Amino acid sequence: MERITLRSALNFLGHLYLSGADPLVTVGNFMADAVKGRDLSRFHPSIERGIRLHRAIDSFTDSHPVQQRGRVRAHAFAGRYASVAMDLFYDHLLASNWVEFNDEQLPDFAQRMYALLTKHTHLMPERTKHMLPYMVQNDWLSSYATLSGIGRALEGLSRRVPLGGPMRGSEVVLEQHMGTYLNEFRMFLPEIEAHVAHLK
Repeated sequence: MERITLRSALNFLGHLYLSGADPLVTVGNFMADAVKGRDLSRFHPSIERGIRLHRAIDSFTDSHPVQQRGRVRAHAFAGRYASVAMDLFYDHLLASNWVEFNDEQLPDFAQRMYALLTKHTHLMPERTKHMLPYMVQNDWLSSYATLSGIGRALEGLSRRVPLGGPMRGSEVVLEQHMGTYLNEFRMFLPEIEAHVAHLK
């Protein structure tokens, strides 16, 4: 349960990046962690697609060999929260190398996402509605581009879960193995883009 709960507070940049052009798919992907169950027929078809896209991203990521290797490195510092740290590590690698993957500037992308999501808050579960203003106010998406930004995110998460202390400062693992993590991320990103392309 910890893994699922924590995902609602991280890895936003990667999910939004992979959402595609349909605004409601983006909304569904963004709010998916607050949605339980397999029957999604109560949602607009595009939102349902976004929720299923989110779940496919998580499943592919969890089972990918380079993610598993990265978690082994992170485990020495973050313990049972190594998977949580890895999600944030990958958002940092995407944000800090953004121009390599996207023609739109990261601050512009972030502001566009904030505007899109805010416009559709009426469609979101209460938990997501409550969290979104904090995300916008503190510009979480852009903050992932710095190690200090990732550190702040890990610090916040460490206070919200039982025995979360090992997460605090675990960005040092990313810093120490930056070249390896970046090479692995460059391998991982095109593979997950191909894997989920048909779901957008």
